[in-house]
Amino acid sequence: MKNILLPIVVDIECSGGSPNEHGIWQIGAVDLNTMEEFLEEGRIDDEDKVLEEAATIIGKTEEELRDSNKQSQKELLDKFFNWLETRKMKTLLCHLPEFDEGFLRNKALKYFKRDPFWPNHHRPFDLHTIGQIKFFEINGKFLTKEDNNSDMGLGNILKLCGIEDKRRSLNKGKLKEGEPHNALEDAKLTAECFSRLMFGKKLLDEYSKYEIPGELRK
Repeated sequence: MKNILLPIVVDIECSGGSPNEHGIWQIGAVDLNTMEEFLEEGRIDDEDKVLEEAATIIGKTEEELRDSNKQSQKELLDKFFNWLETRKMKTLLCHLPEFDEGFLRNKALKYFKRDPFWPNHHRPFDLHTIGQIKFFEINGKFLTKEDNNSDMGLGNILKLCGIEDKRRSLNKGKLKEGEPHNALEDAKLTAECFSRLMFGKKLLDEYSKYEIPGELRK
């Protein structure tokens, strides 16, 4: 991957799924050009709601998400955007960027009255799409659910890349025990999958024990 300018992998952890009702408490990122990492936590705003399912996934209580000893959500975002501005390439790579970038954009408009992704780096890379393209190349079809909608969640992308999914998950009210979600760890998983899907190469030492499936090797 030398001499190729690569995007910034970003993941956020929130108190729920709606940027208008819930808050960001953690931002994690990896610069694929330098492998520098970003991880900061803050407290959600007083008006932000906490969805029970989201709290379960991240392993936090409402009191922890509102901890007054932590920096404000505005300060958290200000730190992240300042860090992002120092990057050589500022375009984001996310799994489902409409969620992560959508939340970041919504909060930036709230606090700073501007869209930080317009006009210079507003078109993010989507790991979901990359995963579906690679799955199609291998299988001649897209991975879908019974209702014919896409089933290329991060869990299935990890499976496609030969990596064990140790994260906690909640599906139709049924909890699968595992490690609580962490923004930097999920950003690293996204980065590792991006490297395997795009270049057929391992990236991070913590996932080196997982061999790359033969169909992804180049």
